Amino acid sequence: MKWRVSILCENSVGPLAGTLGEHGFSALLEPENGSPLLFDTGQGLTLFHNAARMKKDLSAVDSLVLSHGHYDHTGGVLPFLDSYGPRSIYGHPSLFMPRYRVKDTGESTSIGLSASRAELEAAGASFDLSTEFREIAPGVFLTGEVPRTSAFETGDRGLCCDEAGYEPDVTVDDQSLVLVTEKGIVLLLGCCHAGLINTLEHVALCLGRRDFYAVIGGTHLGFCDQRQLDKTSKALRTLGIKKIIAGHCTGFAAACRLSHDFPKEFHLAQVGYTLEV
Repeated sequence: MKWRVSILCENSVGPLAGTLGEHGFSALLEPENGSPLLFDTGQGLTLFHNAARMKKDLSAVDSLVLSHGHYDHTGGVLPFLDSYGPRSIYGHPSLFMPRYRVKDTGESTSIGLSASRAELEAAGASFDLSTEFREIAPGVFLTGEVPRTSAFETGDRGLCCDEAGYEPDVTVDDQSLVLVTEKGIVLLLGCCHAGLINTLEHVALCLGRRDFYAVIGGTHLGFCDQRQLDKTSKALRTLGIKKIIAGHCTGFAAACRLSHDFPKEFHLAQVGYTLEV
């Protein structure tokens, strides 16, 4: 099965005139035959505009996949349902839990879904939720809950499940989408809160193969220390990934580091970027 993966929402835009950036992520996956999938929806601010500018018909999307329950990945779900009607939505059971970013000053901001499960279901959402690695279409898998096994991937410590900041949120619902293609494994990340290397190793274990061709999306390296970045770069080198297409929460410094360490493999994920596999 051949696929075209197009980035619809991202923090920055590419050379296609008239597209808009926002803090968020969404990618359209179009198979050679069959219905497209939408992986995340951004905040909902640019999804429809950019899709129209890129001449993508979102009404053809059969189902949605949500990487985790943050507003910048799920904000477009309700507008999508309102525009195109009922759809199946794949995700993790903890998708709807309360989420906050709490600063050192104690200031707290809600960063969870902007619409409740009841509101989304009333608009036509049919949720298919699981913690397990699973195949949702031929050659298309969801990682499910990713085990946190690497000692150096510590996660984002500014995330909490309560407004006061007492209960850390490890984003247990974080999952990624896997395409098994003729060129190898293509991994789509939302934010990769579970850790990039944790996720890659989990996919390799579940599939029984390690021929990674491309990684696309947010790596959350913008929130890590230098030690984690060093170890991540070293681990990536051993995997032999052909394309590292990083954006969203990767951060400027980490993107520069990856570009330096992987000059042939690194590409900046921007609105309009398209990968054909």
